[in-house]
Amino acid sequence: MSSSEPGRPSAQRLFAAVLPPDAAVAELRTALTPLHGLPGAPDLRWTGPEGWHFTLAFYGDVPEDATPELEARLERAARRTGPFALRVHGAGHFGGRALWAGAAGGLDTLRLLAERAEAAARRAGLPMEEHRRYTPHLTLARSRGAADLRPFAAALAGFEGQRWEAAELTLVRSHLPVSGVPGERPRYTAVRAWPLGG
Repeated sequence: MSSSEPGRPSAQRLFAAVLPPDAAVAELRTALTPLHGLPGAPDLRWTGPEGWHFTLAFYGDVPEDATPELEARLERAARRTGPFALRVHGAGHFGGRALWAGAAGGLDTLRLLAERAEAAARRAGLPMEEHRRYTPHLTLARSRGAADLRPFAAALAGFEGQRWEAAELTLVRSHLPVSGVPGERPRYTAVRAWPLGG
C-alpha cells in the first residue's frame, strides 16, 4: 500500500512466504468443500486459494527505499537454506479468530527459514515485533467475531496432503481491500522469489 503523504517515500505491505504448488492447493480445496456446509460456515470469511501461503515473516509497510536491502538479505537467506519436503497436514484454530491448516515434513528447516527471513528484515533496518516461536500455518478462514471453530478444525484434522518440495522463498505484496465492498479479500502478488540452496 503506497503512502500518499508528501515527503514520505511510498511503501509496500510485504511478507516472506513459502507458497504451496497448484496440486497441493487443489487437493486442499477439495478437502474444504464439506466444511462450507457446516453450521456457522456462512458467517466466516473464507480465504481464497490464491491467498494460501505459509507466512515466514510479516514486514508490514516497507518503504520502497528499504526494499533492495531486504531483497538482498532474503536472497542470502534462501541461498543458505536447502530445499525441503513439506505437505499440508491437519488443522487447528487460534481461539475463535482464525481457522488454519498445518504443515508436516521438514518443519525444522521451515522454522530455520522463518528465523532467517525475520533476521533479514532486522538487518535491513526494519522494525519487527518481538520474536515468537514460529507456528507454520495456512489461514483458511477468519471470524468476524468470536466463533466456535472447533467443529471446522475437527472436520479437517485428519487431512494429509501430498508431499511436495519447498524450493523457493517468495517475497509477497499484500494489497488490502479499498473498495469497501463487503467480503472483498486482500490480493497478493509475488514481488521476487529466490531458489532455496542457491
